Amino acid sequence: MSYDIIHFEALGKEANYLEIETNNLIKENVLPKNFNSLITPLTVQEYLSENNIELPEIITTKTHSILPDKYINSTHKNNIITRSAGYDHLEEYQDKLNIASLREYCVNAVAQTALKFGLCTCGLLNEYIKNTQSFERNKTNSFIEISKNRIVTVYGVGKIGSKVYQYFKDIGFTVQAVDIRSEELKSMEKYKDFNFICKEDAILESDIIVNVMNLTKIKDSKFYNVNYFNEEYLRKNKKNFIFINVTRGEIAPENVLLKLYRENKILGLGLDVFSHEAELTEDLRSQNTSNNIDVLAAKEIINNSISLQENFYVQAHQGFNSDLAAKSKAHEAIEHLKYWYQNDKKGFKEQLPYYEG
Repeated sequence: MSYDIIHFEALGKEANYLEIETNNLIKENVLPKNFNSLITPLTVQEYLSENNIELPEIITTKTHSILPDKYINSTHKNNIITRSAGYDHLEEYQDKLNIASLREYCVNAVAQTALKFGLCTCGLLNEYIKNTQSFERNKTNSFIEISKNRIVTVYGVGKIGSKVYQYFKDIGFTVQAVDIRSEELKSMEKYKDFNFICKEDAILESDIIVNVMNLTKIKDSKFYNVNYFNEEYLRKNKKNFIFINVTRGEIAPENVLLKLYRENKILGLGLDVFSHEAELTEDLRSQNTSNNIDVLAAKEIINNSISLQENFYVQAHQGFNSDLAAKSKAHEAIEHLKYWYQNDKKGFKEQLPYYEG
C-alpha cells in the first residue's frame, strides 16, 4: 500500500478533523478523488518498525517522531508539516527538507495559558485553596494585586507573544517586550504601541517574566537560546519576581528556577513545558530516579504543585489544548497541504527558516 500523505501522531478529535478537512479538499476537487491518506496515532519510527513501506514525499507529525536518515537525505527534497507551533525538533533539517509548522492554531490558547499562570501565581491560588480546608482567614498571605506599577516582561513577541503582551496589558499591568527582532518589529503597524526594551535593562525591574520565545538549538544562530534564563541573568533582577514559561523548557532550566524560588528570589512559577520532557515522562511513569538535575527539580516542582505546597502551577505541555484548537490545528495543517499540492509540490507558502540568522 502506498499513500499520498501520512499523518503521524494523530489522536482523537484532531485525527477526525484531519480526515474531514482532507475529504473536503477532495470534494472541492482540490485533491484528486484517488488521493490516499493515512492517519495513525503512531510515531514515524513506531509505524516503520511495523510496516515495510516507503514514506510519501509529504508527511505530517508532531514532536516525538524521528525521521529516517534516508528520508532526510533523499535525492529529492521531501516535505514535512509539524502539527505544532514549535519547530526546534526539525530546525536542523531546514536545508534538506521543506518544513512548515502551525503558526496560528494555538495563538489564543497558549496566550491564555500564560495569563492563567499569571493570575494563579499572583493570586497565591494554591495557598488560598489549601487554607480553605480549615477556613483559615488570619494566617493567609496577601495576594499580588494587578497594578500599573507592576511590570510584566514578555520575552518573544511573535504571534503568540504579542497576544500575551496584549492580554496582560488589557487587565492592567504595565508591559514591556524583549525580542531579538525588535528593530524589525518596530516598523510594523501591529507593534506601534509596544514598549520594546533591551534584554539587559528588562531584567532589572520585572515583576513577572513570561517566556514565549521559540527554542533555537543551533549554536551558530543569533537566535540560539538554550539556557537563556540562566542563574546569572535572573539574579540581575532587583526585585523578587514570578516566572512563567509556555514555549520550551530548555530556555529556562528547572534547577535554576527551583533554586531561586527556595531563596525567595522567585515568588511563583507557572510552567507548561519542561526541559527534558521525554526523560521526565519516563521517570514519572516508571518511578525511576533520574540523575538529571533539571528532571529532579521538575519532579519536585510538579509534586509540590499537586500537593498545593508551593506557589507552583504546572501542566504537561498542554497550553495548546483548548476546545477550539484541535479543529484549527487540523485546518492549518491541511491548508499547508493544499498550498503544497497546488504549487506543484515545491514547498510551502511559509516554511523554515522563518527568519534570517
